[in-house]
Amino acid sequence: MTSFFISAFNFPGLDWRLILVAIALSVVFGAIWLTPYWPPLKKPSLWIIAIISAFLTWTAIAFAQIPLQSWAGQALIHIWNAQTLTKWILLAAIPQVLLSGIVQEAAKLAPVYFFWWRSKKSFTPKFGLIAGAFSGAGFGIFEAFWAHSQIFASGWAWKSIGTYGFVAILGFWERFFSIAFHIAASALVGYGLAKHKGWLFYLIAALLHGVMNYAIVLITTGRLTAVQEEIFYSAMLAVLVTGVVLWLRWHQPKEIPASSPSETVPPPIPVAPVS
Repeated sequence: MTSFFISAFNFPGLDWRLILVAIALSVVFGAIWLTPYWPPLKKPSLWIIAIISAFLTWTAIAFAQIPLQSWAGQALIHIWNAQTLTKWILLAAIPQVLLSGIVQEAAKLAPVYFFWWRSKKSFTPKFGLIAGAFSGAGFGIFEAFWAHSQIFASGWAWKSIGTYGFVAILGFWERFFSIAFHIAASALVGYGLAKHKGWLFYLIAALLHGVMNYAIVLITTGRLTAVQEEIFYSAMLAVLVTGVVLWLRWHQPKEIPASSPSETVPPPIPVAPVS
């Protein structure tokens, strides 16, 4: 767990220029997917949400998701023998896959929930959606930076594109759409939170996250190839969820509260009618 956590901050032997490239690619990917939400970039609270989400979610993966998935796997081994487990792997893997969505979506929701609570639950649905989008972008960009750095550290070089074609950039393609999914899923939860239906939308996002990660099981069992998973499965699911959330974003009233999430908007003062 500790080694995994540290792997996001320590890249022995990796050239600093490649680290900068990994950062730049991640930020560009995030900016591309955040732009359609048209967020109010001058609100410091949104950037704080993104930063907290990045580190909190990474910590939750290392010290909550990984051990929970390990314990779930050990429980399955004790319940079923190896032959039965192999036969029913498509069902047996569901709990471990769902745990990833439950942990990550909860961690991404935490900073949004905090600012929502600080504002005395005064978020509009649009602002809740945008706050969630920033939370998803914060972690999505951070995770993409880690993934890109791992790709470069494995010996990837620019000439690989000419040698292996699309397969050489498959990892970057996957991160591009993963960021889109993280943004959309968290935006959906932020929208539900502002609608006072946070639990319902959280469970929906966690389930969608599990469906996204279920692709790993399909690849492992040979139901999908890596290329099929990246092009058709993950990318299409990310685009579909993003489309739904953007529809919600642009079908809300145009006004976004002028106050920051940490400020309380006072109720209007009643004025006696003028005869």
